[in-house]
Amino acid sequence: MDIKNTIPITELRKKLFQIVENIDKTGVHYMITEKGKPKAVIMSAEEYDSWTETLEVMKEFPDLDNEIKEFESDVKSGKYKTYPTLEEVINKHTLILADKSKRKYGLQNKIKTKSRKRTE
Repeated sequence: MDIKNTIPITELRKKLFQIVENIDKTGVHYMITEKGKPKAVIMSAEEYDSWTETLEVMKEFPDLDNEIKEFESDVKSGKYKTYPTLEEVINKHTLILADKSKRKYGLQNKIKTKSRKRTE
């Protein structure tokens, strides 16, 4: 905990605008205390969004650190050259779903573009 950025809640009331201005700098945050005990943290909205996104990625990819290390090892050894292409992965894992009207949905291999109507 950074002592100079720890502030009692009574002091926060007096310096709120100054503190909000200071937290606009990336990496600056304040630990708010009440009766000497930590109660809350104030940080910039940008930093909060970054932390939230990081936590979401960590939940979705819990073994990301290990996968990164494995990939770095594969790059050093040249093994990465045998990785499947994105197209091969999509073809292997394509799911076809049907709704009640019996139309099928899924990933397509080719990108469709919208046609433009010509006005003459």
